[in-house]
Amino acid sequence: MISREEIERAFDARFAPEVKTRLQAARVAVAGLGGLGSNTAIMLARSGVGHLKLVDFDRVDTTNLNRQAYGISHLGQFKTDAIRAILADINPYLEVETVCVKVTSENAADLFRGWPIVCEAFDRPEAKAMLVTTLLSSLPETTIVSGTGMAGYGDANDIRTTHPMRRLHVCGDGVTAAGGMTGLMAPRVAVCAGHQANKVIQLILQ
Repeated sequence: MISREEIERAFDARFAPEVKTRLQAARVAVAGLGGLGSNTAIMLARSGVGHLKLVDFDRVDTTNLNRQAYGISHLGQFKTDAIRAILADINPYLEVETVCVKVTSENAADLFRGWPIVCEAFDRPEAKAMLVTTLLSSLPETTIVSGTGMAGYGDANDIRTTHPMRRLHVCGDGVTAAGGMTGLMAPRVAVCAGHQANKVIQLILQ
């Protein structure tokens, strides 16, 4: 097991002291641990975000292997358990809270209250809209970083981050929904997850 001191020295070599301190103190939640959420959570952990809350109700199955962070050893596990194990293998000293529950309009505000930044990473458009609407109306101190439109194999440069509302940032191309002949490819969802993680870091350090 690597020691906390070794991890700290590694971050000291990569980040200015103030940056490291602010990242370690940050609290970020991720709603949905599929292609977007699993990759975003890993990027945030690698970047030194110290406190993560990860929420999903689903289990890992074989259809997840093409663009989510999981491997064959995780099949059948709850995604919350699988991602916790993955993150512990990156940095065992992060504070990671997992909640295995389906997010609804009734429980969303309670689940994410006290978390200044929430990454919305659901698959279905109606679930995305529900979470964004609920959090914007119920949690005035929370900023949402949402992902939409990253299916297929189109130009990755079409994926960008926009700021349509004061407490809402949206990452994606806004066009390519799942389905059709374009499929669900790994590269574009990883690009979009990178946009989400990068915007979170910008918000933490601004």
